[in-house]
Amino acid sequence: MIVFKTFLKVLNKCKGIIIFETALLIFFGGYNIETNDVSINFVSSNPNILIINSDKKEGITKNLINYIENNSNIVDIDENLIDDALFYRDVNYIIYIKDNFRNNFINNNEIGIEVKSTGDYQSSLAEMMLSRYLKIASIYNEISNSEEELISYIDNTLQNKSEIETTSKLNTEKLNKATVYYNFTNYCFLAGSIYVICLVLSSFRNKNIKMRTIISSMNYKKYNRKLLISCSMFAITLWLLYVLLSFILIGSIMYTTHGLLYIINALVFTFCTLTLAFLLGNILKNKTVINGIINVVALGSSFLCGAFVPMEWLPDYVINIAHILPSYYFIKNNELLKTIEVFNFDTMKPIIINMIIVIIFSGLFIIITNIISKRQRKID
Repeated sequence: MIVFKTFLKVLNKCKGIIIFETALLIFFGGYNIETNDVSINFVSSNPNILIINSDKKEGITKNLINYIENNSNIVDIDENLIDDALFYRDVNYIIYIKDNFRNNFINNNEIGIEVKSTGDYQSSLAEMMLSRYLKIASIYNEISNSEEELISYIDNTLQNKSEIETTSKLNTEKLNKATVYYNFTNYCFLAGSIYVICLVLSSFRNKNIKMRTIISSMNYKKYNRKLLISCSMFAITLWLLYVLLSFILIGSIMYTTHGLLYIINALVFTFCTLTLAFLLGNILKNKTVINGIINVVALGSSFLCGAFVPMEWLPDYVINIAHILPSYYFIKNNELLKTIEVFNFDTMKPIIINMIIVIIFSGLFIIITNIISKRQRKID
């Protein structure tokens, strides 16, 4: 009880940093949630096409022009301004239909079509549209007895369109919000735990308190265990606070299986940050270096592991370095959770493995702490 009461007294002096970190989470976490909204709706996009026809607009030539007009945005641009229009993306694709195109096509001669494009995805869509028409028309031209029959075959084929159906039932917008929020808690858990726990432990390292502890009958492992339990209560309180905020900021998705797994993943990482902070608290002897450690550990791991910048945007060498940090496995799990639609052993296996790795880190930190504490347990 003496250890716990002393811990609470020191903790009371640290309430400012806890409030500050929570405010950061609400502000930056909430801001990132809003700016990272994604939509899963499919929106059809039509390219801007200019048709310059030098042939008579009849028969297969007319049919081709009608098909392009019905599936794109036809623009009208002066021929002298075509290059400028391409440069400024006022037009994506230009189709030049040369004189006598109709007769050449029907007689299987070299067709007279030339194109210019901007080279972007809209021009690629236009190119696929034109190629589809010409390929279908060429096939039916071999079996048709007349131009009217050829056009009829082409129209019947081109009117068949694929139906696009979204089969995934994932609420990707809310899952993305949850991922962004819990990724950002990586910094808050590390910064809050390291600052408070290191400050508390540095107070227990006061020379008079240290000498009384050493000469007492309390075993160093029992002493560390009591301190660890006291720090655990703080860490759990911090975890509960951030989980409660996630229900407020994110909403209904937190009441699902996905939400439960985000919470469990955060709990496992909370224990890891606790043991890491406990280790650093036993190493550091000067309170003035705590802020520097926060910058190195909390900010460094958050940037390297994708808490602030999405993992897919980070270079491969940065991701490779991040594998040596527990934050990587915590954030990786958050990223995996937003993609899982069905929960089974195969989908849960990588998440469980990542949690086990984080727990191994925690055990390693505890072992190192006991070794250091044993060596330090002497009267200077």
